[in-house]
Amino acid sequence: MTVRVSLSDDPRDFRRRDWTPLVEVDPAGTIFHTPGFLKLYWEEFGVGRLVLASAEDAEGRPVAAAAFEMIDETLRFLGGTEVTDYLGPVGRSGDAEDVGPVLWEALEGIDGWRTADLRGLPQDSAWLSLLRSSAEERRLAVEETEDQNGVAPWIELPDDWDAYLAGLPAKLRHEIRRKAKKLEAEAGAYRAETATGSTLDPFLDRFVELHRQSEGPKGVFMVPGMEIFFRRLGEEFCDRGIFRLTFLRVGDELTAGTVGFVHRGTYSLYNSAFDRRWQHLAPGMVLVAEDIREAIDEGCRRFDLLKGDYPYKYRFGARRRHVRRLIVTRR
Repeated sequence: MTVRVSLSDDPRDFRRRDWTPLVEVDPAGTIFHTPGFLKLYWEEFGVGRLVLASAEDAEGRPVAAAAFEMIDETLRFLGGTEVTDYLGPVGRSGDAEDVGPVLWEALEGIDGWRTADLRGLPQDSAWLSLLRSSAEERRLAVEETEDQNGVAPWIELPDDWDAYLAGLPAKLRHEIRRKAKKLEAEAGAYRAETATGSTLDPFLDRFVELHRQSEGPKGVFMVPGMEIFFRRLGEEFCDRGIFRLTFLRVGDELTAGTVGFVHRGTYSLYNSAFDRRWQHLAPGMVLVAEDIREAIDEGCRRFDLLKGDYPYKYRFGARRRHVRRLIVTRR
């Protein structure tokens, strides 16, 4: 197949070259690959030079797309490392092998970069091996390593909650039930509430408040610029049912909150915060269990806990998925 790659540095092409349909058909496509998410990232955090790559076949039909930014002498996927878990191109199934060589050819035509630091490539993404092999064919030096926080645990979901619990080891199943019973016994009835258009702003206010009360690096994560980014994500995706800001309400108090995305049958747990006064009753853990229950009820097939190899994720039966990094250097 004849493929042509064109490059653009015009931010208007997030909309004019909307590659959402390619995200929807690529097995590796996630909310983080969509032009809607990456446009917000560029507007809030983008630095350097924007590079949007679009691949078309001989009849002008889009077959692949990728977004980059060039910072000094480094080319990298657009999305950074702090707020974007999965990165890389997206494309029609079966066309990737034709795209790889011409994509590198187009990128090599850009002056100024010496190293392409390509993070966020899941181990099971076809793009990982394709980008590596096609770069090596063009005699570029390639090193593959594990990405920063390069493990993204996930859970394969069954058809109902009882089946999910039954599939867990007895110790984990007991712990999930025990935490829920303890919270209810000591604090009273609780329920999970998900933000709607009318409650999004006050829920976000509470989430930001709790996040800034966190200990360690998490407590300084929610700087004003990051808060704006989260609010814009809510404005962009809440009404479409993609952005999920869920709180565990106990009585009149919002004790713990999670931010997630529901996209293409996957519920991705993106961020969380809880009220330290309630720490002894583990409201955050109870809420994650409720998020999993909601994902199952909606027919999701995967619950993705995203990057970060934290012990709590495995208490819900998650298994490891590695995320890789390619460092490509011009000789």
